[in-house]
Amino acid sequence: MQEPDSHSVDEHARGGPRPSAAEFLRANHDALLADWEQAVFQHLSGKAPARPPWLIDHLPELLTTLADAMELGPEALDERLEVAHAVARLDEGFNLGEVAQEYALLRRCILHRLEAQEQRLRSGDLTRLGETLDRVVTRTMTLFWDMKQRILQTLDNMAEATLDDPDMETLLERLLTRLMESALTVDTAAVMMLEGDALVVRAAVGLSTDEVKGLRVPVGQGVSGQAALERRPFFVRSAATDPRVLFGPLRRAGLRALYGLPLMDGERLLGMAYMGSRTAFDFSDSDVRLFHAVAERASGHIAQTELRAREHEARKEAERSLALLDSLLDAAPVGIAFQDHELRYLRINGTLARINGHSVEAHRGRTLHEMVRGGVVTAIEQSLRQVLETGRPVQDAIIEASNPAHGGPGAWRADYFPVRTPDGALLGVGVTVVDITDHKRAEAALQQAIDFREELIAVLGHDLRNPLHAVNASAFMLGKAPDLDPSARRSVDRIRKATARMTRMINDILDFARSRLGGGIPVTRQRINMVELCQGVLDELQVVYPERPLTLEVRGDDLWGQWDPDRVTQVLGNLVVNALQHAKNDTPVVTTLTSEPMDVVMRVCNEGDPIPAELLPRLFDPFKSGHLPDPGTRQRSLGLGLYIVSEIVQVHQGSVRVESSRREGTTFTVRWPRAPPPRGYLPP
Repeated sequence: MQEPDSHSVDEHARGGPRPSAAEFLRANHDALLADWEQAVFQHLSGKAPARPPWLIDHLPELLTTLADAMELGPEALDERLEVAHAVARLDEGFNLGEVAQEYALLRRCILHRLEAQEQRLRSGDLTRLGETLDRVVTRTMTLFWDMKQRILQTLDNMAEATLDDPDMETLLERLLTRLMESALTVDTAAVMMLEGDALVVRAAVGLSTDEVKGLRVPVGQGVSGQAALERRPFFVRSAATDPRVLFGPLRRAGLRALYGLPLMDGERLLGMAYMGSRTAFDFSDSDVRLFHAVAERASGHIAQTELRAREHEARKEAERSLALLDSLLDAAPVGIAFQDHELRYLRINGTLARINGHSVEAHRGRTLHEMVRGGVVTAIEQSLRQVLETGRPVQDAIIEASNPAHGGPGAWRADYFPVRTPDGALLGVGVTVVDITDHKRAEAALQQAIDFREELIAVLGHDLRNPLHAVNASAFMLGKAPDLDPSARRSVDRIRKATARMTRMINDILDFARSRLGGGIPVTRQRINMVELCQGVLDELQVVYPERPLTLEVRGDDLWGQWDPDRVTQVLGNLVVNALQHAKNDTPVVTTLTSEPMDVVMRVCNEGDPIPAELLPRLFDPFKSGHLPDPGTRQRSLGLGLYIVSEIVQVHQGSVRVESSRREGTTFTVRWPRAPPPRGYLPP
């Protein structure tokens, strides 16, 4: 800084002595502030600054300090102000050039103000003012640089602390140690981890290290617990006497300043970190800045450690699950495999591997054509491709080929199904294969036994007809004898009833054998009157059951149609006899014929106990009785009568159904179409 030139007005021309530098600074305090702000704005080419100049908050105090130093000497300069300047600018991210530029602008504003007022300072004051500003700038720059270097060095040391990948507690203690080495006022530091609903000290350095490790603070209690609850920093000026500090070792150590920060992973609280000083009631901004850096590194490491732990546990769980799956697959009696889009085997169990004739290891990565031989491979591939193309399963596919396990032909049932990711992407095809060779053999043997039984029944029923006719004829002749006493006549009637019942049973057996052996029940249609036919059947039955009332009711005039008369009589006879067996002894069995445009409807009704509900779905199955027999009584029917009724009605393209209740009794309804339907017609 130089003196004004010789053209300036001297002190006599101004009518008084020259002002001192201190007087000038105090007198022009506000004007210099305004000049400096304007100079900064012009320096930025008229653009509004992206951030406020760093001296603006400290310039009033700086000008006052400069004035004091000009009066009292350099010792009046407050170094704390310079420290505050440097720390504030460092926190804002300023560099040395920006800080020096703002000091240079201040120097220029002072000179411009002196020139504008045409003033000269006392001799030597302008030089001393320049030297004082130089001292401020030099000390500020030096402090700024030292702090910057110290922070960078601390960050480098923290990075080195992680190179050997230590465990979490070791790394946290290393970071805290680096903090204490860089921040000389810090005497103790610790990290508390959130465990459940409490903060637990897991790493500590400095004073009371062993005493505080493992101590717990419930979240919401004490200064650290409340700060954790609110997710905010905390500061205590005198920790030794503050009742909010719950750790006794910290109070006994005589701590003054205590500062803490929440450790966060996004919005998730990981814990708290604190640092304390036994000598200072407050921490400098640079120390707080360092502590924030340490806390940030600690949070990142804790979150990374937890993530690695979860990944490790997930990997172990996956390995355990795969081991269990492999054990289940190996022990399963069902063949199981998973194949990709190229039909390569990615996974297969021992059961299916043996069926294919290769080891489990030989299947991995190999294709279907490489592992399965013979003519069945084409059908299997078609099913697999169908699943891949449609995304739908293919079930109950039967595979027949040679079976080495049984030493002959074998059979398997295969199911193919899509395997997808949770988001629905198709990964491949899952396969399950069940060996049904023994089942097929047992099924064939059972069918053979059934066929033999039905053939035997047919032969037996046919051969019984002749002796039964002889018995019936003899009973008829005996009944004609005029000298029979009442007892003998009753015996002859019982013989005739028994032979009639046996005839119906044999006819049912023969019809059943025909239907099951593939021949079907034959019918010969002819035009008949349903009323005449049914009346004849009831008259014959009335002779056999003279004590039971059998009535016929006719509704309508036209009851003609194309039916097989023998089969119609067989249906009505079976229904009436069934009704007689289950009706009350003194109640009638009523047969009703109703004329409809396309059908003749036959109904057979009786009073009595209703048919149990559990029997209704299988009432027309073979070898089932119409009612459950009473305990202690013998079932008097083979259970073929209603089955034969159903078969005959179906051959006539009609229908039969039953309704039974305690109030209405039991009614069998048969619909007889008047004429056979056209060829190719399917009933609804």
